[in-house]
Amino acid sequence: MVRSVGEALYDVPLYREFAGLDGGMVRLPDESTILRYRHLLEIHGLAAQMLALVNEILTEKGLMLKAGSAVDATVIAAPSSTRTGSGTRDPEMHSTQKGGNWYFGTKLHIGVDADSGLVHPVIGTAANVHDVTVAQALLHGKETDVYADARYQGIEKHCGADAARWHVAMRPGKRRLLDLSDPLDAIHDQIERLKGSRRASVPKSFLNVSPSR
Repeated sequence: MVRSVGEALYDVPLYREFAGLDGGMVRLPDESTILRYRHLLEIHGLAAQMLALVNEILTEKGLMLKAGSAVDATVIAAPSSTRTGSGTRDPEMHSTQKGGNWYFGTKLHIGVDADSGLVHPVIGTAANVHDVTVAQALLHGKETDVYADARYQGIEKHCGADAARWHVAMRPGKRRLLDLSDPLDAIHDQIERLKGSRRASVPKSFLNVSPSR
């Protein structure tokens, strides 16, 4: 789970400075205000254009490396009583189970440059949308390798013959059964460690792109 933009504005002075909200404002925007602003960006298709422009600038400056990407998703929880302006339940929000617990809200899917940690695609869905169904849309198409956690098991079935190589983590239960005293199992464990190191930039990226709940 990641904190909302509203929480981040209160906690991180650099975020307030970046948003131009550190000039002696008495009251910072609440989550509802930020959510309405996010919806306006979506309605007018501005969020995708802004991200594309930023990535274009980074690429021109040689800061965006495109040989490999990492993908992931996280649930943005919201109170089950969340309503739209008309008083009805927000159709963009649904319930999902994660780690034995149930959450109501949306899900944030991102694709991240595996070397620099810079974000390229960002997609928001209802919380009950499976990660695998969105995975291909998170790629810019020039990757040779893609790294993902165990929730993306089976992604190869959704890819074409010319798709990038997917390096998906072993399921946690299966990895716990590895006998590290066995040479072959030890190699498998080391491979999983290497996969994990390539995905390490993703959690930090969520802090930068998380929308308000």
